[in-house]
Amino acid sequence: MAKRGRKEKDNWKKKRRQEYLEKKEFRYYIFCEGQATEPKYFQGFKRYIEDNPIYRDMVLIEIEGCQAQTMRVIGKAEEYVRENKITKGQIWCVYDKDSFPSSDVNGVVQRAEVLNQKNPDIQYHAAWSNECIEFWFMLHFAYYTANNHRSEYKKFLNEKFQELGIGKYEKNMDDIFETLMNGGNPKLAIWYANRIIEYGKGKTPAEIAPGTKVYELVEELAKYLPEEIRKYFYDK
Repeated sequence: MAKRGRKEKDNWKKKRRQEYLEKKEFRYYIFCEGQATEPKYFQGFKRYIEDNPIYRDMVLIEIEGCQAQTMRVIGKAEEYVRENKITKGQIWCVYDKDSFPSSDVNGVVQRAEVLNQKNPDIQYHAAWSNECIEFWFMLHFAYYTANNHRSEYKKFLNEKFQELGIGKYEKNMDDIFETLMNGGNPKLAIWYANRIIEYGKGKTPAEIAPGTKVYELVEELAKYLPEEIRKYFYDK
């Protein structure tokens, strides 16, 4: 009897979750290569959007730290979509080039294009950074185009964070979203990142060094932020 009771409870939870999902008009499933830095950054968007009375009942944001690299990130995303019977939404894969082969880095984009042909209601996006997510963070403070090693990015961020009086940059900072928003300039970061991608038109992600498409996901999520927060990302 106890077993059946637990099963009924699990089924009830699944049904309630499905009803909850169906109410959400805009759905974002974010799969991050790392388990700390990227998820904590995007958790900032999630917190503010869920506090926004205008959009909180319309927008679903789920964030998964995959602890996996490049092609494995999109593999885990596909598996999640399959297992949870996701029928609608945007699937975002957030990953770094680091020292991984160019074929893997470019392969996520290619795989996403293939998957997007299958179902117009589920669209995959590659929010890559070459070399790493810290390049996106750097753009909040300066237009940077030197193809330096990622250790230089962290050195740059250390200097900027010390100027702000908050000590060194750490990969697992809980308040990274607020720090970049208040101490840097998200609006300019979006513009800088887009400009770099425009200059690299026709090149693969591995060839655009440095570069990042994280700004595309940021633009998507910023639409649902409360007005007093959204102004940091948009002119309107």
